[in-house]
Amino acid sequence: MKDIRDIFREAHARTASDVHISVNAAPVFRIHGELVAEGDKLSPQDTETMARTLLNEIQWDMFQTRGDFDFSYSLTNVSRFRVNVYRQRSCISIAARIIPTVVPTLDELRMPSVIKSLTMKHHGLILVTGPTGSGKSTTLAAMIDHINKTQRKHVITLEDPIEYLHRHNLSMIDQREMGSDSRDFSSGLRAALRQDPDVILVGEMRDLETIRTAITASETGHLVLATLHTSDAVQTMDRIIDSFAAGQQMQVRAQLSAVLIGVISQRLFPMREGKGRTAALEILMNTPAIANLIRTEKTHQIRSSMQMGRAYGMQTMEMHVRELIRDGQIHEDALAIVNVV
Repeated sequence: MKDIRDIFREAHARTASDVHISVNAAPVFRIHGELVAEGDKLSPQDTETMARTLLNEIQWDMFQTRGDFDFSYSLTNVSRFRVNVYRQRSCISIAARIIPTVVPTLDELRMPSVIKSLTMKHHGLILVTGPTGSGKSTTLAAMIDHINKTQRKHVITLEDPIEYLHRHNLSMIDQREMGSDSRDFSSGLRAALRQDPDVILVGEMRDLETIRTAITASETGHLVLATLHTSDAVQTMDRIIDSFAAGQQMQVRAQLSAVLIGVISQRLFPMREGKGRTAALEILMNTPAIANLIRTEKTHQIRSSMQMGRAYGMQTMEMHVRELIRDGQIHEDALAIVNVV
């Protein structure tokens, strides 16, 4: 049986994005979006030994109680890993995401210039959305890094777990991990409002209380960056509004139309010739016209406004996917994946 740390080193060397460990299967790497199995099948004892290698005694006890546990793990001179250990069919499995030690810049991610302009706002709400594994955390880290290099701000991040590590530069950055530094996102966000922040990053808006507090923080002079597991800008608006009781939705529409700065919805696609993956982006900017559609319950009309909003930096997912195909960066079948054929 291989040491789990050696498996992590191999995954990093092969530029894998994820590692999966499960009983009766060989270790699996996700490389450029594809799953690749390597090595011998693992027994229940093998996977338990691997989990015990990664977890300290306190974490092990918490895992035994809960049945799953999220944490970050570092290998010196290799990388950081976001790890989830969980039970399935009475055995232990492990899923690990490789987190680069160096925060990529917005330019390295080939993000459009409008993303930089979003980071220059002094208050409001910026949402980065997409399915699991679509690069939301990387985009947010690059945005925080840009703020860190260009502005003197106090930044507080709420993460589960902490992924990219930021060093103080022009900005002061405090990173709080859910479970160890704060109980949960909603309580961490409430506490952040008393810690004199200029910018607050919320790793995930999971519940009504977190959504409510994030909107309030945006209203009270803070720049809030957060993620949602939604597939596009219109669904993002509807998800936030539908989280509230019917009697509160009109007020929420008014608040959201006033505080929203923009929505970045993204999805990763394999590049041609196996060169890795690149992000296709849907970008919504909250212009007066968009704000009016949100306020007057006409979110279904937002997409057509985005199609005509190039001058404001807006684009739909279809527009960007077609552009990437035209430039020869991704394959034509990407259109089918975003259901725009």
